[in-house]
Amino acid sequence: MNDDSAPHDTGDGQDPALAAVFAHAFDGIELRHLRGFLAVAEERSFTHAADRLRIGQPALTRTVRALETRLGARLLDRTTRRVDLTDAGRRLHADLAPLLPRLAAALRSPAGPAILRLGFTSLLPAACAPLTAAFKAASGARVQLVRRDLPLAGLETGESDIVVLRGEVPHDAGLHTTVLLHEPRVAALPRTPLAAGSRSGGRAPDRVPGRLGGEGLTDAQAAAVRAVARRRVLDWAELADLPLVVNTVTGSTRPDLWPSHRRPRLVCTAGNVDEWLEAVAAGHGVGVAPEPVAERHTHPGIRYVRLKNAPAVPVRLALPARDAHPLAERFFASAHRPAGEP
Repeated sequence: MNDDSAPHDTGDGQDPALAAVFAHAFDGIELRHLRGFLAVAEERSFTHAADRLRIGQPALTRTVRALETRLGARLLDRTTRRVDLTDAGRRLHADLAPLLPRLAAALRSPAGPAILRLGFTSLLPAACAPLTAAFKAASGARVQLVRRDLPLAGLETGESDIVVLRGEVPHDAGLHTTVLLHEPRVAALPRTPLAAGSRSGGRAPDRVPGRLGGEGLTDAQAAAVRAVARRRVLDWAELADLPLVVNTVTGSTRPDLWPSHRRPRLVCTAGNVDEWLEAVAAGHGVGVAPEPVAERHTHPGIRYVRLKNAPAVPVRLALPARDAHPLAERFFASAHRPAGEP
């Protein structure tokens, strides 16, 4: 469907919103304006974007409004619960997202100290400590750790040069990967399961609209969770009969890990490990996590129990297949090198 109100292409393949940026390049638009807009566009939250940029939320709000004023276009639709991109905002984000990281890399002073940004999500594996130490000793470079609750740990936003990822990596992600290790999985059970027929099931605090979970558990699902709540060990196959809580952004467990004819029902999704913890603790279902992640992220409302016959979680090192940072390539090569090889 054609939308005559939408901005039209300029004829040279450049989006009009991006053309406006260049047209007004000397009219007060600064990199901080663009970085602020990108952070809000990706986080869909001024609060989370401000945390990510380490600035105050009022300052970030003023920064984005200043950009909209200079462009003469509304880029974001704001409500009390969430932030959405307008058509102009989506077009500007699509063009700026790959450009700003490259600009930031170009502006790094070659004479300054060499820094490799190593991204990760919920927890950096202990195995990375000796790898990082050896790299620093061999290269003389610094390693900056970057935690991002994003599918590719900041690699997709240009905030990381190389990343550690748990679980499967999409084949179309355009990455080179190598497996560092495998981690065992454990089950996360609520200490106080919901009563049968509860209508508050699957609703994590401050749940983002549109996520699964708000309909409540059925009597059978609630009973199934209560039946295993005191168990000390579970079999992987048993989880197929239980309602599942999944961190869909950085988690490593999905229903499709089970056979197609017998899979757990996805009843609640979370956008980060903290939401996932609260949803499981509230009794909305069971969760599954790598054992080291579970050991780090304890919760008074959750019991972690051993899983038998569960597939291990692959932990991979990943970097862009094209135009990777030279230090990232060197780090990757050192991790990919067989043991004992100089």
